Amino acid sequence: MVIKEIDVKGIMTKSNLPVADFSVNPYVGCSHACKYCYASFMKRFTDHHEPWGEFIDIKNWGEIKNPSKYAGKEVFIGSVTDPYQPCEKKYERTRTLLKQLQGSGISVSIATRSDLVLRDIDLIRTFPNARVAISINTVDEEFRKEMDRGATIEKRLDTMKQLYDAGIKTTCFISPIFPGITDVEAIIDRAKDRCNLVWLENLNLRGDYRVVIMNWIHENHPELDELYHQIYSKKSREYWSGLDIQLREYARKNHMPYVRDDDSKMSDFGEPPIMANYFYHEEVKKSAKKK
Repeated sequence: MVIKEIDVKGIMTKSNLPVADFSVNPYVGCSHACKYCYASFMKRFTDHHEPWGEFIDIKNWGEIKNPSKYAGKEVFIGSVTDPYQPCEKKYERTRTLLKQLQGSGISVSIATRSDLVLRDIDLIRTFPNARVAISINTVDEEFRKEMDRGATIEKRLDTMKQLYDAGIKTTCFISPIFPGITDVEAIIDRAKDRCNLVWLENLNLRGDYRVVIMNWIHENHPELDELYHQIYSKKSREYWSGLDIQLREYARKNHMPYVRDDDSKMSDFGEPPIMANYFYHEEVKKSAKKK
C-alpha cells in the first residue's frame, strides 16, 4: 500500500448529488479495493499509477472557518472513498472533520463498509438528522471476499444494528446488485429490523472496471454471460424491471413502503423501513438537474 499525506486548501466541496449540498472525501483512494468501484475513474485525475486499492492519499486541511455557515445544509461523507477504511484508525481524518463541524447545524450522511464507524457513534449522534449507510450486496461471505476487503457481512449487519439502536438513522445500502448473484430479499430479511431505509442500486458498469467484472463473471459464472451481455451490451432493462416488480411484491407482503428513485426523499425514513429503488441512474441524474 502506497500511503502519502497531502495538503489541501479546503475539504468541503459543493455536491451535484441529489442527496446532499456538500460532499467530503477525507482520503484519495481506498484500501477496500472493491472490484466494482466507480471511484476508480479518479486515477485519471490524480496521477496514480498503482492499481486501484493499492494507494491512499491522506488529506490534511486547516480549520474550517465559520462552520455555522453550513447550518441547515447537508454533507455527504464518502462519495468516492470509504471514510472509515483502515487508515482512519491512525489518521482520524473523518473524526477530525466531524469535530470541526460539530455544533454547526449541518446534517451529516456517511457511507461505509467498515465497523470502525462505531468508534464515532457519540460524535455522529450530535448532528441533526445524522444518517449512516452500511453497504452490503451479498449474504455470501465468499463472494464478498472476492469483491472487496471491507468488513465481513456479519460485522456490517452488527454495525447496522448498533447504529440503529443508538438512535442514528441507518440505511442498508444494497449496492451494487449483481444480476443473478445478489439475493436482495435475503439481505433485506437480515437487515429490516436494524435500518430505517433500504436503498437499492444496480451494478452500473462503466470505465475500466467493466472489463474486470465481465471477465470475472465469465470465469466464475459463465451461465450468466448472456444475461450480462443483454444488460450491459444490449442495454436491456428487462432484468431490472422484473426485479422492480418482484421487490414491490416483497415490500407489499412485508408492509414496507416502496418508492422509485427520483420520487424518494431520503430524509423520509420509515418505520418499518422504506425501500427506495435507484436502478435507473440516468433518470435520477436528469431529475437532480431539474431540481
